[in-house]
Amino acid sequence: MKFALLCCLSSLPALAQTPPPTTAEVRRYGIEVAGLRVGTMTATRQPPVGADVVYTLVSDVQVNFLLYHLKVYYKVTNRVRNGQLLLSTVEAHTNQGEFASRTEWKGDHYDIVADQYKHHYRGTERQPITYTVTDMFFGEPGAQQARAYAEYFGDYFTLLRAPKHRFQAQRDGREDEYQYEGGQLVTIIKKNPLKNFIIRRLP
Repeated sequence: MKFALLCCLSSLPALAQTPPPTTAEVRRYGIEVAGLRVGTMTATRQPPVGADVVYTLVSDVQVNFLLYHLKVYYKVTNRVRNGQLLLSTVEAHTNQGEFASRTEWKGDHYDIVADQYKHHYRGTERQPITYTVTDMFFGEPGAQQARAYAEYFGDYFTLLRAPKHRFQAQRDGREDEYQYEGGQLVTIIKKNPLKNFIIRRLP
């Protein structure tokens, strides 16, 4: 605010700029299939270092249903500066092989390489990326937020607002549902032709 208003600010300390957090913010979730716990997901936002903030999202899943076997561990690491994504890396270790994605800001564009299971993409993006899927774990999307960058795919999910603080994230025939309470992400429904994966916030 302008210096002329400093006298007003002195009587309203609650409105002063909030100092950045000094400890990591962690969100923990359990992953369920058909009512059974099959894994965990953890989102972490590290304290800022200067203008840079590092986010991580780790998922560890093991499913064994008769002939259906799935093992997936993946880790997303995002480095953000002044609200803009500078570098995102995704490493995935699965029973189908090893995979990776990378999105890197080169000064005037992003180089994007996504080599995941049955998904391969190379491209560029010239618009700064300011909102990602990982950001969705740290607060409800704003009213004007129409898409979220999916680090895993190197592409965007379209966000459609639904009643009761729910959001449909859609991309290439895929649809996930994000549910919020009090501004906090409490449930994700990842829709799957065999069985939906339900991701619930842990106490």
